[in-house]
Amino acid sequence: MTETLFPEPESHVVSVLLPLPLPSPYDYLVPEGLEVGVGAYVEVPLGPRVVTGVVWGPGVGDVDAQKLKPVEGLKPAPPMPKDLMDFVDWVADYTYTQPGSVLALTMRSRAALEPPQMTLYYRATGEVPERMTAARARVLEVAADGMARSPRMLCEEAGVSSGVVKGLIEAGALQGEERPLDAPYPPPQMGQGPKLSKAQQAAADVLCERVRDKAFSVTLLDGVTGSGKTEVYLEAVEAALQEGRQALVLLPEIALTLQLFERFERRFGSRPAVWHSGLSQKERRRVFAAVHRGEARVVIGARSALFLPMPELGLLVIDEEHDASFKQEDGVVYHARDMGAVRGSLGSFPVVLASATPSLETLMNVEAGKYDRLVLKARHGAARLPEIDCVDMRQEKLPADRFISNRLAAALEETLAQGEQAMLFLNRRGYAPLTLCRTCGHRMMSPDSSSWLVEHRFLNRLVCHHSGFSMEKPKFCPNCGAEDSLHACGPGVERLSEEVATLLPEARTAIMSSDLIHNPEDVEALIAAMEAGEIDLLIGTQMMAKGHHFPQLTLVGVVDADLGLKGGDLRAAERTYQMLHQVAGRAGREEKPGRVLIQTYMPEHDVMQALTSGGRDAFLSQEASAREMLNMPPFGRLVGLVLSGPELGVVEKLGRDLVARAPRADAVRLMGPAPAPIALLRGRHRVRLLLKAPTRFPIQSYLHQWLDAVKLPPQVRLRVDVDPYRFL
Repeated sequence: MTETLFPEPESHVVSVLLPLPLPSPYDYLVPEGLEVGVGAYVEVPLGPRVVTGVVWGPGVGDVDAQKLKPVEGLKPAPPMPKDLMDFVDWVADYTYTQPGSVLALTMRSRAALEPPQMTLYYRATGEVPERMTAARARVLEVAADGMARSPRMLCEEAGVSSGVVKGLIEAGALQGEERPLDAPYPPPQMGQGPKLSKAQQAAADVLCERVRDKAFSVTLLDGVTGSGKTEVYLEAVEAALQEGRQALVLLPEIALTLQLFERFERRFGSRPAVWHSGLSQKERRRVFAAVHRGEARVVIGARSALFLPMPELGLLVIDEEHDASFKQEDGVVYHARDMGAVRGSLGSFPVVLASATPSLETLMNVEAGKYDRLVLKARHGAARLPEIDCVDMRQEKLPADRFISNRLAAALEETLAQGEQAMLFLNRRGYAPLTLCRTCGHRMMSPDSSSWLVEHRFLNRLVCHHSGFSMEKPKFCPNCGAEDSLHACGPGVERLSEEVATLLPEARTAIMSSDLIHNPEDVEALIAAMEAGEIDLLIGTQMMAKGHHFPQLTLVGVVDADLGLKGGDLRAAERTYQMLHQVAGRAGREEKPGRVLIQTYMPEHDVMQALTSGGRDAFLSQEASAREMLNMPPFGRLVGLVLSGPELGVVEKLGRDLVARAPRADAVRLMGPAPAPIALLRGRHRVRLLLKAPTRFPIQSYLHQWLDAVKLPPQVRLRVDVDPYRFL
C-alpha cells in the first residue's frame, strides 16, 4: 500500500510529473473519493489530450486551485519506487535535462500500467456431452489430466479443429478460467552453481556478504579475460535472490546476452527477463509489467534497463564497465556506469563493476578509496592467457589491394590445418571506408553530413554511418561523369572476407557486423555455428570483441590496430588498449594455447607495448599521469555543448553569443565555438563548445546560471553533454 499524501480533503492538490520535455511537475486537483499517493501513476489532462504521469508530491500551490484541472484517473499499477523517483530528479539535475524527459525513460511501456491482459484456459468438468464423437473423445482424453489449457493447445494436442473444442465448451464438458495472457517468469532455482576456484570463491564470498548487508557499496571485479568473473557475480545474484531482492545485470551489447542466458539457465533452471531496444511492444509490456510487480526477479539488459521500476532491487552488476556503449549519446545524455553507482546509493544496495580492462575513472575511484576492488589474476581451469605479438606493417611491403600480412596469413593457414578456429578483427563495417574517382579524385560524401560514404558491397550501396543516408553505388562519377571510375579505398570487414576467400579458398567464413546481424536470433545462430565447428574463420567488428567463449578458437588476428588511435580523442589510447585486449582475450580460453597477432604501423606505441608485455597497470598509470598534468578527466571536468541548425551563419553567431553570456569564473575555461568534427549531420550544421573545470567545481549550478535564461530560435537545438565520451 502506498502512503496517502493528503489527510485533509481541502488540500487535495497534487504535483504530477509528465513524461515530456518539461522543466517541472504541474499541479492537479484530486477529485473526492480518489486516493493517490506519492509515485502513483495517474491520467491527467494536458491541453486537448490525456497524459499518464506520476504523482511527484503535494501541489506546489503557485496556481489558484479554481484554475486547476482534475486528475481523471488512477492507473491500476504499483507506485513508482521512491528511490527511482529520487533517481529521476538526480539524473535530470546532473545531466542538465528536463525531469520529464528522464521520467520518460522509466515509462517505456505505458501499456504495462494497464490491468494484465487475460485469456481463458479450460479444464474438463467431468460432464459427458450427449453427442460423443471420436474427435470429442480425444479432446476429453487430453483434458483428463486436470491441467488447464487454451483452446489452441487443446486443438493441437488432440489433433482436432477449433469447432470441436467450441462444441465441448457449449456442452459444459469444458469450463473456462481466466489467466494472464503473459506467461509468468518461473522462480529461479538455488544452489546449482559450478564449483569455483579458491580465488573465485573468495571474491564471491565478499560480494555475497555485501548483498546481505543491504547497504550501498561499489566493488570493481577486476579479472583477466577468461578468469570466470561471470560465475563470481552470479553468486552475488543468487545471494540477492535468497534475500528476497531483485537483481539487475547490465551489458553493453545485446550480443553478449545469449551465452550469459545459457549460463543463467543452466544455473537457475530458467531464463531471466531481458530488456533492450530490440524488444517488440508485446515483449516490452510483458517484461515491464513483471519487473514492476516484482514477479521478474532477475533482469539482464542494455543501459536503458537502469531506469526500470524494480521495487525490490538489491544488486546491480555492470559487466564490461569500461565499454563506451554504456554512454547514451542521444536524448537524455548519461553514462549508465556512473548513474548506476548513483542508483545504488539512492537505493542502498551494492553495485558490482566487472571488467578485464577497467576504465581509468573506475581505477581512480578505487585509488581514492571510493570503490573497493577484487582481483582475479589467472584464467579459470587449465586455460592460459594467449601470447600476443605485433606484426610491423612497415616491413611487410604488401600490394595496395592486400591487407592481411604474410605472417598472419601463414598463421591462419596453420591454425585451420590443425582443425582449430581463428578470428580476424577489424573495427570497420562495410567493404571500404572511402570511395573516390580515379579520374578526378572526387570523394563520395553524404549529402546530409560531412562524412564519407562507406561502400557496402554485399548490399551494393554506399552508406553514411552517421546519418543513415544510403544510395546505390553509381556507375558514373557524379563530379566528372567518368564511367566505372569509382574505386574502393581501404579495408572493411567485407573486403577482408573477399581477401580471405583468395588466400584460404577452402575456409568456411562468416562475418559478424551490425550491418549483417540484425537481431538476437542472428547472433544466436552465428554463435551456435561457431560452437558447432561449422565456421573456421570469423571476421568481425567490435560486436565479437568481448564476452564470447569459443573453445576451439586459438588464433586472433587484428587488422589495422592503429585505427582507434587516430583523431586525437582524449581516450583514444585507453579505448584502443581496452578494445584490443578484449579481442585478444577470445583466444585460447580452453586447454589449447592461444596466440594473437596485431598488425600495426606503430609497434613502438605505448598501447602496443602494453599489450605485448602484459603491462596493463603501467600503461594505465602512464595514461593517468598524462591526464593529470592537463587536468583532464578523471582529474578534471568537461562539458560538451553542441549547437545545431539548418543555417550555418545562425548557428555560428549563436555560438559566439553563448560564449559572451557565459558567467565569469576563474576556474572555468571555455573553448570554442568551433566546427564539430562532424560539422554537418542530417542536414544540420553543428558548432561545438567545450567547458573545462576542476573536479570539485559546481558544474550543474554553473550550467543553470548560464543556460536557463537562453532562448534559442525554434530551428536551433542545444545538446549538453556532461562528462562527454566522444567529441564528434
